Amino acid sequence: AASIQEQLASSDIVMMDAAVSGGTGGAKKGTLAVMISGPKKYFDEHHKALSCFGTPFYVGNQPGLAQTMKLANNILSAASMAVTSEVMAFGVRAGLNPDVMLSIINSGTGRNTATADKFPRGVVNRSFGFGFAAGLMTKDARLFGEEARAQDMNLPVAEAVIATWNRMVDEIGAEADFTQVVQLMEGD
Repeated sequence: AASIQEQLASSDIVMMDAAVSGGTGGAKKGTLAVMISGPKKYFDEHHKALSCFGTPFYVGNQPGLAQTMKLANNILSAASMAVTSEVMAFGVRAGLNPDVMLSIINSGTGRNTATADKFPRGVVNRSFGFGFAAGLMTKDARLFGEEARAQDMNLPVAEAVIATWNRMVDEIGAEADFTQVVQLMEGD
């Protein structure tokens, strides 16, 4: 984004960096989180148009900040899906009922989007139909890792998440729905 912005600026073209989060469901419902970086004046001018497909959030003037915010959001999503898969496989193997587990987790401090939405709607019933490929989740996690390394950061938890998603693609496939990561954990 920074490189593109430099090239466009030389021709007096203003670039707004925009990224979205919320999946295909959010896109259909118009409830996406819309992350925007660039000159604030243009964000303010176009806020109404951006609101048509979600909630716009201004993240800063620097080119690429919207992409950086999306990477941060996506690694959290990847981590919550992976660790929830491990926890659920652990509990079921030990004899716990998955529906009871989710009810308790969602009433407590472990609640996250995987426990609140993905597992009840697509994992427990084994439909695995969220419409987001494991390969895309793996790409998002990898991009976060690349950016962290570019910032000279050592993030071992994120690296473990990235390794899990790489393994998911290797063993179950890039085209598999990302909710199928639970199958990776159940196989261990």
